[in-house]
Amino acid sequence: MAINKDAARLGTHGEQLAAQFLIDRGLQILDRNWRIKEGELDIVAKSLDGIIVFVEVKTRTSIAFGDPLESITPEKAMRIQRLALAWLATHQRLGWSFRIDVAGILIGRTGEMTIDYREGIL
Repeated sequence: MAINKDAARLGTHGEQLAAQFLIDRGLQILDRNWRIKEGELDIVAKSLDGIIVFVEVKTRTSIAFGDPLESITPEKAMRIQRLALAWLATHQRLGWSFRIDVAGILIGRTGEMTIDYREGIL
């Protein structure tokens, strides 16, 4: 959960950048900010070969507090996996192939942006 409005805006911007990154690579966005009581999935997409891709997006403006991907702890990864299974069940897609990816986005003060995208963290 975002601490303040600026952090929320930054997170939303990062998710939009990640969604465009996926679209540019041919993935179809199925869901954004899917939420249940246990948490939220940032992006759910489908790859060209039919795999459901759950993407956790972490956005920062600097690495002063570490790389964005460092914030994904083993506990958080397991929570994302539980949420992914809940999404599959809710959308009658249990048994479909899926993977969990992460996107670490750094947005600099002058607007420069880098995406560190990693497939299949689980």
